This record gives sequence, C-alpha cells and structure tokens, in this order.
Amino acid sequence: MVESNWARAAHRFSKWYSHLSEDDYWFPPRLRTRECMFQGWASNLFDRHINFDTPKGVLQYLQQRGPKSCFYSTAYYGKPLERKMADKDWKGADLIFDLDGDHLAHVDPYNFPEMLEIIQQQAWDLWHEFLQPEFGFSEDYLHVTFSGHRGFHLHYREPSTLGLDSAARRELVNHIRGEGVEVSALMNNSAHTGWKNRLDSGTNSILDKLDIANQDNADGRKMLKELCDIIKQQSQSPSSQVKSCGPTKMATIAASVQHRERRANIASGNFHGLGKNAHVFLELVKGDRSLILGSAGETDEAVTVDIKRQIRWPNSLNGKCGMQVVTLPLERLLPDGPNAFDAIEEALPYFDDKSREIQITVERCILKIDGETQEFSQGDTLIANSNIDTFLTLKGWGRPI
Repeated sequence: MVESNWARAAHRFSKWYSHLSEDDYWFPPRLRTRECMFQGWASNLFDRHINFDTPKGVLQYLQQRGPKSCFYSTAYYGKPLERKMADKDWKGADLIFDLDGDHLAHVDPYNFPEMLEIIQQQAWDLWHEFLQPEFGFSEDYLHVTFSGHRGFHLHYREPSTLGLDSAARRELVNHIRGEGVEVSALMNNSAHTGWKNRLDSGTNSILDKLDIANQDNADGRKMLKELCDIIKQQSQSPSSQVKSCGPTKMATIAASVQHRERRANIASGNFHGLGKNAHVFLELVKGDRSLILGSAGETDEAVTVDIKRQIRWPNSLNGKCGMQVVTLPLERLLPDGPNAFDAIEEALPYFDDKSREIQITVERCILKIDGETQEFSQGDTLIANSNIDTFLTLKGWGRPI
C-alpha cells in the first residue's frame, strides 16, 4: 500500500520546505483575498478555509507542517476565512485551463514520458489554436505551470475575465471541446479560420490513422483502439451523433477509405461515400482536433467552469508523486521547440543523496531516469535515487525492499 511507504517522502517534503525563503516561493496576486488549502500526510485530510496576510505567514505554515500538497483558491473573496462558501463574498476568479494526461482516452498513463509530451503539446495547442487567436487572449496575463504530476495549468488573469460566471466560462469550454461544431457545414465553408482549419487538418490526420488501423499487425490493432477511444470520449458529449463504435466497425471504416475515389472525396470534404459511417468519421475528425480539459473534482465539469476552484500552488511539491509545480515561459511549452520544457528533468526538487532498492509493483511502467527511457515490469528491482524512490512510492508503482 502507498500509505505504508509515505513516511520517508513526508520527511523529505518537510526538510525541503524548511529551507525555503520568500525568494524561492511564488505567491498569488491578492494573497489576502484567497482561501488556502493544504493536504496532510497521516490522514490525507485537507486543512482549508485558511488565509494569509503576508508571504511570511505562508512560509511559516509550510515550514511547520511540511504538507503533502498545497493549494490556493482561484477565486477572490471578501471574507476568505468563512467556512460556508455562500458566506465568503465571491469577488471574481482567475480563469484556469487544466490539461491532465490521464483524461486522454488514448494515452497510456504508465508511459510517463510519452504522456507528459502529449499533454504538453495539448497545452501548447490550447493557447495557439484557441485562446490567443479565437478569444484574443494576451500573453501579458498568462501564467503557465507544470502541475507537478500529469499535466499543465494555464492561469489567465486579464481583469475583464475575472468576473465571468460559470455559464460564460462553460461557453469557452464547449467551444474548445467542439460542442455544437457542425463539421459538415464547416467543411463546405471556404473561410479558413478557427475550427475550419482544425477540421481540414483533422480529416487528413484521421485518414492517416485509418491507414494504420487497416494494417493487420500490432500497430494496426493499437490504432483501432485509439480511434475507438476517441469515439468513446466524444460519445460523452450531448451533441454527439455516435454513442459507440467497436473495433470491427472501425476496421470496416478503415478498409473503406482505401478506395481511391472515395478517399479523394473525403479529403475534399465530401463524406457521403461513407454512408451510415459518415457520422463516425465526422466524430473522429472533431475528436482528433478538440482538447480535453481537466475535470473538477468528482463531476464532469471542466476546472475552467468552477469559479471557486482550488489550484495547485506554483513552486510547491505535488504529494501524488514528489515532483515540483513549476512555472515556465509560454514558448517552452512546444515539446519539439528549441528550448522545450522537460518536466522530468526540470521539476525534480533536490531532497538528498540517499538511494535504496525499490521493487516495481505494477504490471509495467516506463520511466525516464538520467535522460534514458527505461521500461520495467512487475517484480523488477532498481536502485532508486531520492526522486525516483519518492515518485514510485507515492504513485504506488513501487515499494522499498
């Protein structure tokens, strides 16, 4: 069990926080108006409805408690100490976009390096395909962070957006997800903007993926599953015209697009040759180019819609794996850019020089250790440094022996 192995991680967290100064930590604007929340180690319970007047007070709390995880409210309150949300006197909230790797149906959560690269690309696409060109957002008000685990947060603090209610924020989310996007109508539109451009590129992308799915080998079977997963994810939308599509049906579609004339028609926006499978293809195209935003708590609402959300505190440690929440410049989000952010290398706090033998407890996992990608199977052992030790034990992927 993870709980039996957290003691060393808790000690490391406490020691790491004890050396912090105000210059080492990030403090949100309007700190006095924020509700803060911290997760403890022994019980995993949350200590919340906390408020600080100064950065010094925050550091004192961190150094005395050494919490497992740290959060602050995206909302600004007139009375942040009140225990009932209705009494806190909501004044506004930052606009938060949360992209989390485990929300993508086709991502392998046990391939940690690949998952981070995929979700990092999604965060880049979110800004450059939606937020900046379509909503006119300015980089001047953007704050980008790696969440310290499986994804990225885009904090947006332009004054005119702070007062947006949940309904207005939901409209943003629905557009990004492709809710209500009429694919066939846009494909026949000559204007090359927004979703039209994404659908053009999405059509070619899906045709390429269907070519792979048409192969009778491991890559083909893997791609069939990825395409079925896209439909599964799309089916959760009320506007989806397709509720399911199994591998047999998907294989039929993959075979049908190999017809030269039919394929040329599809590439030009004419899907009629697919017959009753046209709706599946359209949902594949839309799903391939939409972005999946993180869920808020146990609901299926996006974090963006939640105007009273708690968000991970930049520079803090993430108690789910022991990595650090890191702020980064927007241009470093592009995974294959000239100075791309590498979370696995750059979000590792220094704990100590100790190491110990760890046994892998999950069926398989892929890690990046000292710049080298390595795959492990259940029962494998490795000599893990403090970061890998903390990562594996907190995630429940390994145990000390």
